[in-house]
Amino acid sequence: MLDRKANRMASSLRFIGSGNAFCPPGRFHSCVVLDETVLIDAPPTILPQLHAAGISSAAITDLMITHWHGDHVFGLPFLLLERRFITDRDGVERLRIHLKASGVERMKSICELAFPGTLLPVIEERVEWVVNDVGEVGQWSYERFPVFHTPATEPHGYMLRDSNGFTLLHTGDSGPCETIDQRRPEADAVILEMGVPDGAEFPHHHRPTDIARVAEADSKRTFLITHSYASGAGVPIGFKMPALPPNAIQVEDGQKYHLEPGNVTLDD
Repeated sequence: MLDRKANRMASSLRFIGSGNAFCPPGRFHSCVVLDETVLIDAPPTILPQLHAAGISSAAITDLMITHWHGDHVFGLPFLLLERRFITDRDGVERLRIHLKASGVERMKSICELAFPGTLLPVIEERVEWVVNDVGEVGQWSYERFPVFHTPATEPHGYMLRDSNGFTLLHTGDSGPCETIDQRRPEADAVILEMGVPDGAEFPHHHRPTDIARVAEADSKRTFLITHSYASGAGVPIGFKMPALPPNAIQVEDGQKYHLEPGNVTLDD
């Protein structure tokens, strides 16, 4: 008898951006794609990010939003515009957008402000809003939970589990907080942001010392560090990457990881 679980494909995680709001040299805004079809956030540079990864905007089935800051949502109008006029002119594909219910009108307003009269009909015809705090995207199930960031942006992270049993904790933008600590022991890998350097007083972000502390205390878990203030690898200008424990991997734009229970592997 075939083992159905054993024949499922391993999930993938691609970082199409790994920088903070300032896009440090060598990095686009932080953004990931699950299985080449599920976006978590849509930064302003989403189209060149997708183009660089070789992913068509029409291939995106789901968009999961973590909070309302511009470096995470201002790309939605451009994503919808390209789908409408270039990659899916016939309107075959629908986009499911997962977010807090209070964000629906916000996202419509952003789209109307960007391209008046153009995108609201597209939204009505081609977008499905999913506002439940639990749901499914592709072969993943998820739980949305609150995190510690600018309160006005209604910040939240996602606990995701794929059909093979791999568990991914995406913390969104957040400083250290109890809701992350509660879920971390269940995760095979944790995506943590590192938005500010040590010495900066921004409690709504992780600093290198915050990441080192948690990674050293949880040495068997993989931490994927994104939303970085530091320049990309090999870039001579800007902030240098800090030293972190070996299980805290400072990801680079374009890197793709294969995800299997207990194992995170970089695709060379």
